[in-house]
Amino acid sequence: MVEKLRVGLIGVGMMGNEHLRNLELMPDARVAAIADPTPGSLDWARATLGDKADGVEAFADGAEMLAKVELDAVIIVSPNFTHRKFLEAALATNVAILCEKPLCSDLADARWAAEAADARTAKTGALFWTAMEYRFMPPAAEFIRRVHAGDVGKLAMLSIREHRFPFLVKVGDWNRFSANTGGTMVEKCCHFFDLMRLIVKGEPVSVFCSGAMDVNHLDERYDGKTPDIIDNSYTVVEFDNGVRAMLDLCMFAEGVEEQETLTATGSQARLEALIPPGDLVFAPRVPLGAPKKVVREHVPVDEAAMKAGTHHGSTFYQLRAFLDAVRDGGTAVVTARDGLMAVAIGTAAEISAREKRVVTLAELGF
Repeated sequence: MVEKLRVGLIGVGMMGNEHLRNLELMPDARVAAIADPTPGSLDWARATLGDKADGVEAFADGAEMLAKVELDAVIIVSPNFTHRKFLEAALATNVAILCEKPLCSDLADARWAAEAADARTAKTGALFWTAMEYRFMPPAAEFIRRVHAGDVGKLAMLSIREHRFPFLVKVGDWNRFSANTGGTMVEKCCHFFDLMRLIVKGEPVSVFCSGAMDVNHLDERYDGKTPDIIDNSYTVVEFDNGVRAMLDLCMFAEGVEEQETLTATGSQARLEALIPPGDLVFAPRVPLGAPKKVVREHVPVDEAAMKAGTHHGSTFYQLRAFLDAVRDGGTAVVTARDGLMAVAIGTAAEISAREKRVVTLAELGF
């Protein structure tokens, strides 16, 4: 019998509990320890763990957990602005790290994290993986595979749309302020900027974002302060290989059927992924006036994975890939640099929205 990997979690709020539910589906892993400064979050985690909670050590501080518990892997799911603190502690060990997006809320901290992670891996081989769940949604993964396989011909345009619900309430309302999150374009949209780089196979050159807080949170006050996070935007990213990508974000459209739509248009065809329902729609070019040849197919997702999370099964598939890499000594599918570049594009978008101008990545040192 293979010994189970010992996993610790730093941060067991909403997303931390999603990781716990998905870890329960992994036969070769067990939760050895959890850490969170909020007693209510620890109680929530114990309820999620059920009968297995008695064998799990609990701490108020993640650094203390890392110092006292022998682990094979740690998952950092704490609020964005705390990532550097816990990364400093985790990178001082040889424990495999899965750090939730964004890598850090501040670009300078993200740059530090990427450099420190790469240096540790080069010295010890220890794994560092930035959590970017959207890559692992089965419909998105199949979409990416088919674009890279050349199904649309030469890719020219990539469009990503997310129309969804507002930011959920978090402990201490930390996600209402850009100082804590890095701003919506970093906190939420780093997922999509990561997808852009992956799909386009290029590096960003310039970013233009038109966005504002127009509907959500306008009547909220926290210690007399008004939230300052974007709730809708259009962002255009130009890449060094000539491909253009656009993100259409709206966070007051919870009634729509498809929360995410990915659209790749190339010289030969257009391909869409609709999430949910999890369908791919392929539309090859046809001569003017000829019948259209649209093909729609469904991409299945493991039922247990769907029930264990709110990200169309992606948390399950990413954890599975991460744990396989931990056990087998594999490399990260999503690197620290990937995490850094997603933060860099998001930061450029935040600057662009505020200053109403195009921002080049060269301005940010890339």
